[in-house]
Amino acid sequence: MINLRDVSISYPLPDGTPKAVLEHVNLHIDRGELVYLVGPTGCGKSSLLRSLYMENPPQTGTVEIADFRSDTMKKSDVPYLRRNLGVVFQDFQLLPDRSVFENVAFAQYVTGNRGKVVKNKVLHVLSRVGLSHKRNRFPHELSGGEQQRVVVARAIVNDPWVMLADEPTGNLDPMVADEIQKLLIGLHRAGMTVLMATHDYRLVRNFPARTLAVLNRRIVEVDPKSLVS
Repeated sequence: MINLRDVSISYPLPDGTPKAVLEHVNLHIDRGELVYLVGPTGCGKSSLLRSLYMENPPQTGTVEIADFRSDTMKKSDVPYLRRNLGVVFQDFQLLPDRSVFENVAFAQYVTGNRGKVVKNKVLHVLSRVGLSHKRNRFPHELSGGEQQRVVVARAIVNDPWVMLADEPTGNLDPMVADEIQKLLIGLHRAGMTVLMATHDYRLVRNFPARTLAVLNRRIVEVDPKSLVS
């Protein structure tokens, strides 16, 4: 499902100098796996996720995700890739002037769906995340945990192959973070591939799964029980 072959990733500093965050990374994630990517802020976790949805393609090497390859993709292919990915961000990125229903429906509209198809899909995913009763509320009327549930609903409404979650519990208190994590685990158990970047080691220890750590610009596999906050 996800393959990185000899991938190096950098980003430009304010003076234009490139800063390397990952070097010569090789990684394989099977279909249906739940995988954590851990490491301190700034170590390259988000850069790796951005390379998967081609916002920040690798400087060297090849990223493969499902049927898409970074070295053969055209720019016009990127929207098709992103339609098959669900992405959950730490800062929600909800449209403040649209209701819960409209925020989730927006992901359907961009794929060309309209009418009853959109209504049925949106109501179904809102039911999955436990927010059917708040479909007419606006983001500012929701708690942080509820807003993140809306983000998850928006991410899965197009039936993606892969969920990429970038610090999805970073702004939530531990109890709410556990609720969101259980939601993501439920998606994984239903067959979705989930790659979650996090620095919340408590969460990884409490809900263990395959865990990768960014260390000295490389990725190594670690025992989740060994992580210390």
